[in-house]
Amino acid sequence: MVLGCLPGTAAVVALVLCAHGVETAAESGAGAAAHRPAATAYSAPRPSIVPRSQWLGGAARAQPRPRYDDRVAAVFVHHTDSPNGYDCADAPRIIRDVYTGQRGTRDWDDIGYNFVVDRCGTIYEGRAGGVERAVTGAHTQGFNHRTSGVAALGTFTEGMPVPQPMIRSIAALAAWKLGLSGTDPRSHVRLVSSNGLSRYAAGTTATLPALAGHNDGYMTSCPGAALHARLPQIRDMAARMQGRPAPTQDGHSRRAAS
Repeated sequence: MVLGCLPGTAAVVALVLCAHGVETAAESGAGAAAHRPAATAYSAPRPSIVPRSQWLGGAARAQPRPRYDDRVAAVFVHHTDSPNGYDCADAPRIIRDVYTGQRGTRDWDDIGYNFVVDRCGTIYEGRAGGVERAVTGAHTQGFNHRTSGVAALGTFTEGMPVPQPMIRSIAALAAWKLGLSGTDPRSHVRLVSSNGLSRYAAGTTATLPALAGHNDGYMTSCPGAALHARLPQIRDMAARMQGRPAPTQDGHSRRAAS
C-alpha cells in the first residue's frame, strides 16, 4: 500500500491540534468567497484542478472540519514515493490508495497533501477544505501553517527523470497559490516551526525558500534528489507565470518576455 513520505501519526495529530491562528469552520459559497485574497500585482491564473470527489469516490471516511490559515506564504514540494510507470488514467486510484493508507493504516484525519500532480501534469485536489482557501495540511512537520503541500505522484530519487508536464503543473500551481499572497516563488520567507521534530526547534523562526522541498523543513529525502534538483527551474518558471521581471547577469531585473 502506498503511504507517501510524511511524518509519524502522533506528530501529525499534534500539528493538527495546535492550529495557531486558524479557522475551524469549513465555509462554502459566499462565505468562502469572502476569504479569497485579492489578486496582487504579480499573480497567476488558477490552473485546472480535478476535485477530490473524482478520485475519492466511495472511499471517503468521516473526518473533522478543515482548519485554515490566513494565507499561503510558501509551497512545499513532495513525492508520494510510489511507482512511476503508471498510466495517467490510473492516477485517481493511486491517489485513493495514498488516502486509504494515511486514513486507515496511519489513522490520519485526511490525506496530508493539499494537491497531487501526476506525470501527465494533471493537478488533483488533495486535502479537503477548498482549493482557493489556505487549508492547513499535514505534509511538512513543523511547517504546515501558512503553507501548501503539493505531491508529485511517483518516486524521484537521484537519476529518475521528472516529466516536464509535471514540472509545468507544479510551477503553475505554485505561481497561483503564492500569487494570492503576493509572494515571489524565488524569494525566501520566514516561518515559525510548530514542532521540534522538524529541522527547527518549536518556536524557532526559520528562513526557507517560498517554494521549498519537503527536506528543507523536515529530515527526509523527500521529494527525492531528482525533483529537488529541479526546484530552481520550477521557481523561475513560476515567477515568469506571475509576470515577474527576470534577473539579469548584473543582478538587476528586467521584465520577463511575454
